[in-house]
Amino acid sequence: MPQMSFGTIFLSQPDKDRDEFPYQAIHERTTQEIIEADKAGYDFAWIAEHHAADAYGILPDPLTYIAYLATLTERIRLGAGVVILPLHNIMRLVENIAFVDILTKGRLTVGIGSGYREYEFDAFGAEFESRRAFVGEALPLMLEMFNNHQVDHKGVLLPDHKVTGEYAIFPRPIQTPHPPFWLGVSSEESIKRAAQYGLGIATSTLTPITELAEKTALFRRACEQTEAPYDQNVGRGNIDVARFVYVSDTDKKAKEESADAVVRHVHSFTGAGTSGYLGNISKTNQESYSAASYEDLNEDTIIHGSPETVIEKIQSLQDRTGATGLILHMPPYYAAEQAKASLDMFAETVIPKFR
Repeated sequence: MPQMSFGTIFLSQPDKDRDEFPYQAIHERTTQEIIEADKAGYDFAWIAEHHAADAYGILPDPLTYIAYLATLTERIRLGAGVVILPLHNIMRLVENIAFVDILTKGRLTVGIGSGYREYEFDAFGAEFESRRAFVGEALPLMLEMFNNHQVDHKGVLLPDHKVTGEYAIFPRPIQTPHPPFWLGVSSEESIKRAAQYGLGIATSTLTPITELAEKTALFRRACEQTEAPYDQNVGRGNIDVARFVYVSDTDKKAKEESADAVVRHVHSFTGAGTSGYLGNISKTNQESYSAASYEDLNEDTIIHGSPETVIEKIQSLQDRTGATGLILHMPPYYAAEQAKASLDMFAETVIPKFR
């Protein structure tokens, strides 16, 4: 089988039926899960950025957290993703990315996106409707800052940024000209933008695989047109697919252990707060996902089952989409021991088949 990379995404999301408000212990639990993922042989861990609510993630600053995790892990790549670009000052973000890359000794990956929860933009006083245009202006500016170390930018949606003459942008990251970048994508516009600038792509957990195959085919075609210097970017051409993944001894046992949790999470996730989720999930599919059963999700969305079933599903996913990486998403409604058992079994029985 072609080699794939495997990692997890961590949201620091509370289960209000189990976790104690104000959920401070969640961050320690997440830290321990990432340490265990490092030891178990996972390739990467993504840390998601969210704000202003406890119905989803409650970790506001992935880069700060990654700087802390760098001292507790040895080999796993640590990804800030996705960073919601319209909620950041781009100069400050570029500086901090470079600094954290130094602190991680070159283990940083950065995923960027436009955001999809309007209440987060309200909290920051940011404009929600122009968020994709903001990314369209911010992304080439960030790459210019990393490549040229100076800039003279007259902002449209962004403020003006000027570092010229005897001044330069510091610090410089270990990974040059910058850490690998991924773009969270769904629309044709974002897919082409990722290819244009030599970025990898990270796709939605809920996009059915049939639909996903069309999007990744578009991305691979667009990558053939990437021009210099972006055609040399490390992330270029990579396709990371996020899926809800659960593995147990048998298909029946996997369903018994995971069905309630994953269905509850999907129903909760597709509520009103996801008003702009990756471009179109909440607009076109919200009702179907809000009523989806385990069997519905298992047909073409989640990857649950015995090791043999999970391996078969991942192989099919890879064949149909050209995926180079799988992002395992674990809903918060499992007990910590249950989530660990699934992640351990996956590392022991599934990952070796793709090495």
